[in-house]
Amino acid sequence: MIPEQIEQPAAWFCLVAQPKCEHLAAAQLAERQGLKVFAPRIRFRRPNRGKGPIWTTEALFPGYFFANVDPAALRQVHHAPNVRGIVHFGDSWPSIPDQTIEELIRTVGEAEIHIIDPELSAGDQVKIVEGNFQGFEAVVARVMPARERIAVLLDFLGRQTVVELENAAVVKGEEQRQVLFRAG
Repeated sequence: MIPEQIEQPAAWFCLVAQPKCEHLAAAQLAERQGLKVFAPRIRFRRPNRGKGPIWTTEALFPGYFFANVDPAALRQVHHAPNVRGIVHFGDSWPSIPDQTIEELIRTVGEAEIHIIDPELSAGDQVKIVEGNFQGFEAVVARVMPARERIAVLLDFLGRQTVVELENAAVVKGEEQRQVLFRAG
C-alpha cells in the first residue's frame, strides 16, 4: 500500500529492483518518466577457473537504486517495469536527504559505472587465477610495468619461491573492493 502524500516536493527514495536489473529499472524510469535516478555500478576483475580473470559489472547496492520522485507519483513508480517496490518501514516511506545522495555521487563518481582497476604494488596479497599455479595465493615481490609482469613470492613445496607472471594472471583479494569505498 502506497501512502497518500499531500503536495510535497520531489525527494530521493530507495527503490527495490528485480534481481540484477537495477540499471534497467533506473534507465526505464529516467527515460519513460523523466526522473533523476542514481544506480551506481562497479566493474572489476573477478577470478574465473577456466578463463583466468574476467571483468564483471554489478550493482554497488545489489537489488537497490535511488530515484528522485514526486511523492504523488510513488504509486506509478512502484509498478514500473523491473521495480519490485519502494523501501518502507511499516506505513512510513522514508526519503533520503539530498546531501546523502550528493555524497554518494562524490564518493563513487557520476559515471554510470565505476571501474575498479587494481594497481598492483609490492606487498599486495594476490590470488593466481591462471596458469600452472592457478588457485595459489601469493605476495607481490616486484612490479615490472614495462613488461606488464610481476614477480610474486609463492609458498611452494615447503619453501618460498619467486615466480614471474603476467599482471592479468592475478587478482587482488576480495577485501580490495571494499577498501575503495571506505577510502572515498
